[in-house]
Amino acid sequence: MVAQNLTLLTDLYELTMMQGYYKSGENESVIFDVFYRSNPSGSGYAIACGLEQVIDYIKNLSFSYDDIDYLRGLGIFDEDFLEYLAGYHFTGDIYAIPEGTVVFPKEPLLKVIAPIMEAQLVETAILNIINHQSLIATKASRVCYAANGDGVMEFGLRRAQGPDAGTLGARAAVIGGCVGTSNVLAGQLFDVPVLGTHAHSWIMSFKDEYTAFKTYAKMYPDACTLLVDTYDTLNSGVPNAIRVFKEMREEGIHSKSYGIRLDSGDLAYISKKARKMLDDAGFEDAVIAASSDLDEYLINSLKTQGATISSWGVGTNLITSADCPAFGGVYKLAALKPADTDEFIPKIKISENPIKITNPGNKTVYRIYDKETGKIKADLICLVGETYNEEEDLLIFDPVYTWKKSIIKGGTYTIREIIEPVFIKGQCVYESPTTMEIRNYCQKELDTLWDETRRLVNPKEVYVDLSKPLFDLRNELLDAKK
Repeated sequence: MVAQNLTLLTDLYELTMMQGYYKSGENESVIFDVFYRSNPSGSGYAIACGLEQVIDYIKNLSFSYDDIDYLRGLGIFDEDFLEYLAGYHFTGDIYAIPEGTVVFPKEPLLKVIAPIMEAQLVETAILNIINHQSLIATKASRVCYAANGDGVMEFGLRRAQGPDAGTLGARAAVIGGCVGTSNVLAGQLFDVPVLGTHAHSWIMSFKDEYTAFKTYAKMYPDACTLLVDTYDTLNSGVPNAIRVFKEMREEGIHSKSYGIRLDSGDLAYISKKARKMLDDAGFEDAVIAASSDLDEYLINSLKTQGATISSWGVGTNLITSADCPAFGGVYKLAALKPADTDEFIPKIKISENPIKITNPGNKTVYRIYDKETGKIKADLICLVGETYNEEEDLLIFDPVYTWKKSIIKGGTYTIREIIEPVFIKGQCVYESPTTMEIRNYCQKELDTLWDETRRLVNPKEVYVDLSKPLFDLRNELLDAKK
């Protein structure tokens, strides 16, 4: 993807705070965490997504002459601060959980360690990128789970909230499990499969439905999926499609992929009737695809009803995550290092709402797997530097309901750190995989979830616990505020 300079993609208060820090001489190193508080769409997990675009953003972070002139024109920034911005570049560290990883509430998806002026500036854009793509990747994974192995195509570009949301959303949807997208620009930028058939207008532009089908089949014999619901699905559309398929067979044309698409009506009833008609005509391998305002719940319902659909085109409800339009990720200060010391001082945000109380300090995340099944048992948020021996018993406990405890016997689990370095001292040390490589990784990640966590309704929660040192630090800071 061609990198964009998104330096001014920020909230004004980030820049006014930066000027305040600059004028007061305060530019201590800080640690900010990106995390979210609850899973979207009632899910039992989320999918981390958007890191590649964050990397592009950081690499291209600089104020152009036009940017400085625009800020000068606002009349609120002094010339010495504008001179500082003219030479700005990111010099800090960024750590993140790789794209395609299953993640859970409260754990840091991304961590920025940098002088406070630099860390403050990048807040808005990082949240914008991570929140959007993580939301769509999560929604796509749920839709694909409901499809239960059938191919899901992302078809939502025309309903997305703008070109960027449609294109980057298509990328996220493929990472979440979609087999391809209708978005040709996304196909070009991210090297993902592009898919599609034809519209009702194609049928209506010909003298009759049969002629429209026959013309399309001649042009695209290897991928011939015919939209059969323009006029009368069962009495006209399907019979005309069968007629064309018979003619193709008689001419010795063997399509790599062929079938029909349904875009309206009672999809369960019509698909079963259409399946019988196709089978009776000798086209048992013809695909029945469906679209029409689908989401994970409707797909699950249709499959429960015995619908004979094996390919799903999902648009509006996927690309907009219609039932949950925002991911809710936040960017919170976790530690500060004064100029006269080499150590970070942990910081905590306190709220009357317990879910908004933050976890302090420089943290990382360990993921604990059941050794026999490879499934996730829990995540453990720890302070950087903590180590664990897989041969020793491990005590984990709920950080709120501390009486909820579990001892994982040594030798029965494996553990790995899931946060990786991305930028060190302003230099990128991470190489992003391709979108399709991330998709493959994401499928393996989803396989580490128990079925109970993946179910669409009332999923089982994955435990995200605090290590004992982090738990004690958090309580110490809470007690100090009383």
